[in-house]
Amino acid sequence: MILLVATAIVLTLFGGRLLELQVLRGPSLAEAALGQRLKTTDLPAQRGSILDSAGDPLAVTVEARNVTADQTLIDDPASTAARLAPIVGIDAAELTPRLTGDRKFVYVAKMITPETWNRISDLELPGIFSEITTRRVYPGGELAANVVGFVGAEGVGMGGLEYALEKELAGKAGNQTFEKGPGGRVIPTANVERVDPEPGMDVRLTIDRDIQFVAQEAIAERVRSAQAASGTVVVMEVKTGRILAMATAPTFDANDPGSAKAADRGNRVLTDVFEPGSTAKVITLSGVVNEAAADPYTVIKVPPRLRRGGEAFQDHTPHGTLRLTLSGIMAQSSNIGTILAAERIGKYKLYDYMKRFGVGDDTGTNFPAEGDGYIPPVENWSATSLPTIAFGQGLSVNAVQAANVFATVANGGIRQDPRLIDAFISPTGEVITPESGERTRVISREASRQVLTMLETVVGDGGTAPLAKIPGYRVGGKTGTAMFVDPRCGCYTRDVVASFIGVAPIDDPELVAAVFVSQPRSGRYGGQLGGPVFTRVMTYSLQARQIPPTGTRAPRIPLTAKG
Repeated sequence: MILLVATAIVLTLFGGRLLELQVLRGPSLAEAALGQRLKTTDLPAQRGSILDSAGDPLAVTVEARNVTADQTLIDDPASTAARLAPIVGIDAAELTPRLTGDRKFVYVAKMITPETWNRISDLELPGIFSEITTRRVYPGGELAANVVGFVGAEGVGMGGLEYALEKELAGKAGNQTFEKGPGGRVIPTANVERVDPEPGMDVRLTIDRDIQFVAQEAIAERVRSAQAASGTVVVMEVKTGRILAMATAPTFDANDPGSAKAADRGNRVLTDVFEPGSTAKVITLSGVVNEAAADPYTVIKVPPRLRRGGEAFQDHTPHGTLRLTLSGIMAQSSNIGTILAAERIGKYKLYDYMKRFGVGDDTGTNFPAEGDGYIPPVENWSATSLPTIAFGQGLSVNAVQAANVFATVANGGIRQDPRLIDAFISPTGEVITPESGERTRVISREASRQVLTMLETVVGDGGTAPLAKIPGYRVGGKTGTAMFVDPRCGCYTRDVVASFIGVAPIDDPELVAAVFVSQPRSGRYGGQLGGPVFTRVMTYSLQARQIPPTGTRAPRIPLTAKG
């Protein structure tokens, strides 16, 4: 009887427990069990590609996997590590601690290829899983790297257009929830809830990868041969403002940005500002011509020295009193002649033309960390400001602003914002073209024509840039050898920024190419250092764009006058 009663009591307790678990607490326990089996993972959005003007990829996203581990499911971490090590390329001694412990989720390896994950999956190692992610790839490596930028470990833009266009490129991540069984394996017959990711937009740039390649090669060679700190090249279409090349040296491999100096990862073409030196004389003399204060044939008496505001100004090459035409002042880059010409229009108009040509204004490219340059308000000018600003000291520009001055002259006197982006392409294939920037008339078409003929004398006999000639094409441009301002002290040093900015063909302008070499140790002058780089880049660009020589002859313009 005692045994029967005891058995009845035990069965009653079991029955009560079953009633509690299955009836009273059944739904909540089932929900808790399901919660333990459910796993939610993010589904990364496909980041939009960055393309060159022809649609060739400069940055693309490919599928990748992150290898993860649930340490509580791994019985022998050392053995598991030994089997993983040769596949993921990490030493087993380094992997073992990652697999040891009681953490439910740790990363073992990141950004492996799907093929590598398949090899790991075939091992069927308990506690080893993967999550889908993506990896950014830059097919050209260094090609346009300073323009395109790079992404960080989390796939977020960290520099260049990758950073500036993060919103457009990134898209919107999705997620999926699934049930996992013993060992963490997905239960294939269970329900899976999925929210699909939304891909980002592709971006097509104005950059021509072939011209970009030649520009990068040319400026890199010049920086090496001149033992310079850095160099930049800009190539622009005159009639559209499209930037075909934006080259920087030194540069970096966008696939491995961490191996480069931070300074080399930036886009010096837009971020660095400098005094333009004699290339700014184009602004000054354009204003003089536009105001009808002189024309290419006007003769100006140029003394050996000129005193203004208690300072004595002189030209680079000592000379006696000269009678230079305005074209001769441009061709020989006379500081004194430029000052005397600028005084014909006065400081207020000189300042106005500097602003109308874009000095100190944003370029409109919306590039991160762009340097706008600077020109002091005219009310703050000293007695020496007009002389120095007239020949390119006391103001600053970036390389695109400097190039756009020449593009404005070449475009019949109309200034337009430079363009770096041709179009955005949605995941559905819709092409979205950004609005073009403002077009502003700066000088008249006739003044533009006259200034172009003056620029042509710079590469002719008696000019400062004979090395910038291109056989079969009429070319014009301007040299510059500007004093370098050390940003640490705001003072001039013995260093210079040597430059040449040119237009071709001069009788029907299509392209502008600007070359800047900063702090050279071998060589010093713009015509010497920048001229040959211009010739190489412009020659290739004219051929690549299939721009034929027009065959017209340059007008004969005297540089000096007798008497």
